[in-house]
Amino acid sequence: MAKETKILETLSNSPSVALLRARSCNIIIEFLTNVFNETTTISKENIHNLLADFLNTNDIDIDEEDSDIQITDTYEEKAAKHIKRWTDNGFLTNYRNEDGEIYYELSSHSNKVIDWLSSLKQKEYIGTESKFKSIITQLKELAEYTNEDKEKRLQLLEDRKLEIEHQIELLKMGEDISVFEDYQIVPRFQQITKLAKELLSDFKDVDDNFKVIIKEIYKKQIDPTLNKGGILQFTFDALNELKNSSQGKSFYAFWEFLQTREMQSDLENLISDLFQTLKERDIVVNDMFLQNMVSFLYDSGRKVYQTNDKMADKLSRIIRESETSKSGITQQIIQEIKNILIEISKKNTKPDISLEIDDGLDINIPFDRKITFEQSENTEYTAKPEPSVLSIEELGELSKIFSNVIIDKKALEQNIRQMLKNQSQTTLYDVISQYPLKQGLPELFAYFSLLNKFPHKSVSDKKQQGVVFDNENNKRIQIPEIIISL
Repeated sequence: MAKETKILETLSNSPSVALLRARSCNIIIEFLTNVFNETTTISKENIHNLLADFLNTNDIDIDEEDSDIQITDTYEEKAAKHIKRWTDNGFLTNYRNEDGEIYYELSSHSNKVIDWLSSLKQKEYIGTESKFKSIITQLKELAEYTNEDKEKRLQLLEDRKLEIEHQIELLKMGEDISVFEDYQIVPRFQQITKLAKELLSDFKDVDDNFKVIIKEIYKKQIDPTLNKGGILQFTFDALNELKNSSQGKSFYAFWEFLQTREMQSDLENLISDLFQTLKERDIVVNDMFLQNMVSFLYDSGRKVYQTNDKMADKLSRIIRESETSKSGITQQIIQEIKNILIEISKKNTKPDISLEIDDGLDINIPFDRKITFEQSENTEYTAKPEPSVLSIEELGELSKIFSNVIIDKKALEQNIRQMLKNQSQTTLYDVISQYPLKQGLPELFAYFSLLNKFPHKSVSDKKQQGVVFDNENNKRIQIPEIIISL
């Protein structure tokens, strides 16, 4: 009976089921699959533009229940409303990066739906041989690592040692090397890709669990019966439970493993060798997810830690909060507002809340230019200004001047990491020489703002390097030598 109740609860509350039940689920899933086929995140502006183009090009309207979309809405307005609704329904999640820009990604619920639908496709053949060998390998691993008998463990290792030595001897005697046939390679490739995608979905589940704890902290904070100690006790208990759960232990162990430079290098080399082999043997694969698996997993894991940092910041503010600074009436009003917001968050409806602003303001600009017939005097400057030398931090601050220019910082970071793949260190000058600036100074300053992402860097003011930021007019700027390494 309890099992049936859980199934009914899933059917009623799961965003995955809601996505499949949506009137235009085929259109929604098609769009989300196309957008997130080769990337895990996308900026707010880009996803809005892509959806507007998708609706316009295909001349379709997405039919959704209780939609507030009007006939007179433009495609851009419709796209913005759809994206907001999908986020509210749990199909998408969004977050702000360190620069305050909003990015969207598939929720774990949508990921599971898309992966499940992909698994329903009729396959050319079933890789029974690869699945059976995978079962045998895992059974052997379980048998070995669940046995506490030292003698038995030694026997297993000795057997494996004899098997390896036998293979070495055969190769030395001229035995042909045993290699997989195409029918053995393809299903194994598909299994690895499937496991990698499931791993990415697991990261999102852990992130969702942290967000649930943060939401509970807000609820506890407005509970008048709880003091700071009660809130902190709840948080620490929830975190301890999460970290000691099987999911939490698995995530933290894997994340620590993923952080090591040797492991990242080994993974990238293995994946590169695999795709090179597929190319040499003319094996066509349509799913290229594995090529970017390491960066996808790293980005998703980093988001979990960012969510964790947000929770720590919230707790820090609760601890610093001074009870004496709050009047009883103000505190009561704040609690009532928070209670209303929590109730609204439980519903999938758009609240009818607005603010009225008095727009009849008298704006006076004292320095506004006046109309006059008087001839203005020309100012002559005789002193020659000395060149100013800025530090790297000050150069990074200049990027704020060009905030209206959209720079793909992820692509710039990838440029640096690409240079560091085959060498232990590089300079910013070499990176820009390999990947010339396309957006001038804003792009250069964006590089400066990314330097804190690399743990090892050094700046030499004694050695200056000229960087061309405007090829058409041959304009360049002198920057210090900046050496970057991982």
